[in-house]
Amino acid sequence: LLTAACSTSAPRTASSAGAPTPVIVVSPTEPREQTADQQVQQVLNRLGFGPRPGDVAKVRAMGVDQWIALQLAPDRIEDSAADRIVASYEMLARPTVELVAMYDQGQLAIRQQQKQQAQQGDSNSKKNIRAELLQNNPQLRDQLRQNQRILGDVQSAKLARAVISDRQLQEVMTDFWENHFTVFAGKGLDRIFIPAYDRDVIRPNALGKFRDLLGAVAKSPAMLFYLDQWQSAADSAHPTLVAARRQAARGKRGLNENYARELMELHTLGVDGGYTQRDIIEVARALTGWTMNPRVAAEFVFRPEIHDAGQKVVLGHVLPAGRGIADGEAVLDIVARHPATAHFIALKLATRFVSDAPPPALVARAAQTFLETGGDIREVVRTIVTSPEFFSRGAYRSKVKSPFELVASALRAVGAQPDTTMRSAQIVGFLGAPIFGHQAPNGWPETGEAWMNSGAILNRINFGLGLAAGHFPGASLAQWSETELLENATRDQQVDAVVLAFFGGQASPDSRQILKSGENPLAAKRAATVNPDNAKGQQVQLHGLAEVVGLAIGAPEFQRR
Repeated sequence: LLTAACSTSAPRTASSAGAPTPVIVVSPTEPREQTADQQVQQVLNRLGFGPRPGDVAKVRAMGVDQWIALQLAPDRIEDSAADRIVASYEMLARPTVELVAMYDQGQLAIRQQQKQQAQQGDSNSKKNIRAELLQNNPQLRDQLRQNQRILGDVQSAKLARAVISDRQLQEVMTDFWENHFTVFAGKGLDRIFIPAYDRDVIRPNALGKFRDLLGAVAKSPAMLFYLDQWQSAADSAHPTLVAARRQAARGKRGLNENYARELMELHTLGVDGGYTQRDIIEVARALTGWTMNPRVAAEFVFRPEIHDAGQKVVLGHVLPAGRGIADGEAVLDIVARHPATAHFIALKLATRFVSDAPPPALVARAAQTFLETGGDIREVVRTIVTSPEFFSRGAYRSKVKSPFELVASALRAVGAQPDTTMRSAQIVGFLGAPIFGHQAPNGWPETGEAWMNSGAILNRINFGLGLAAGHFPGASLAQWSETELLENATRDQQVDAVVLAFFGGQASPDSRQILKSGENPLAAKRAATVNPDNAKGQQVQLHGLAEVVGLAIGAPEFQRR
């Protein structure tokens, strides 16, 4: 049963373009295996990055189904706290062309100095040249620092949003799609293109139509550069739309299949999606001319002089000769509405939200929703997160948190304020998954085995101790809402309160014993706590409530969601 529920008790509508998204509450038609308290924990940890102090009570009072419905309509959730934090980042709103110019100025100054020193026979290394420039040229020093902030701001802001935003599902879906459509910040100019990729491409489309998202990604400078699509041109065996300029325009370019391959294998159809190597070539031909000038406008442009104007056949669909940008648009239409894409996207979303091996029946229903709604991401997610499978006993705490999810959830658990420096975001990298730092196009794993080796577990325990020791800006137990009440409580009372706040009241006997004794068999009591200012950590002895909280963050119950 679907009912519109735009009640006055719901959070007020935030300003947004167009009509507000309807709040559609799905009433359960089958009994749920999880208890009422488990359902609250389930939605806060799956549709968000875990509860902040007071969130459990709010969701319980509102009702789980109403809370889900509101999260699926983020434009109806007032989010001024997150807006203020985002506005404090200087680089986020700057146009890409301005960021490119800033970056080039700094690099040009270094190259000129290198050239000058080479002419003088100076054998200093590039590192020494850079250090000398920074020491003797304050203006350049400030500019290079600004260049470093371009990527740093978007990494820090992503974590800050996850910590403070009330639009939790919006942040989860943004993280999901930025992993699905991975770009690597370490590849040349891509670090300059990523702010717009997050701001203009992924975030606005995270709960929209999949075809719109796919098209925005295909035309984004970040993806064009990352997978070399911007350099792909018709080869000499095929005609172009502008024959007179053909040879000069092509230069040393040729057909590049990188994006075409990943478009089908990783973005849409999946590795078993039924395409062939011939289809990859045909898609690559169709997308020739989809390019940009990375050092001028840094925007998508279609160049007919390098577009392959011959006939193509993609997955059995004939694309007539003599067309231009319409070839690429047709390819995106074909793969976006393909049944294999519906299944592939449904499977990935069910894996993120339900379990590492989601029930095939749920995946099939979600795929059918994808096909029936024209790839409406919001409705596919609704199908999954309102399902009996989502609220099954087997799904509860079945997912291991990624490093990003762990850091965000721990900061939320202690009521931390967002850290607008890079220090907290750097810890995500220390735990094994730097933000925008996955080099290969397949993204970070969605399943738990990748995060649960012995070294990773020890790092996670040490992270918890470091957080409890006060090593993170904005995260202090002195600010935690429970600290004043618990500081002078008995150890048993502290453990009970921390188990309730961090684990939803459920902990194994082993975990309770570790919290009571302070002895974790996987890490010495004087473990090296993680410190953002010292990647190697430092020896710190924790006592009392801080020790209980630190060990709780490293416990299996908190490592799962």
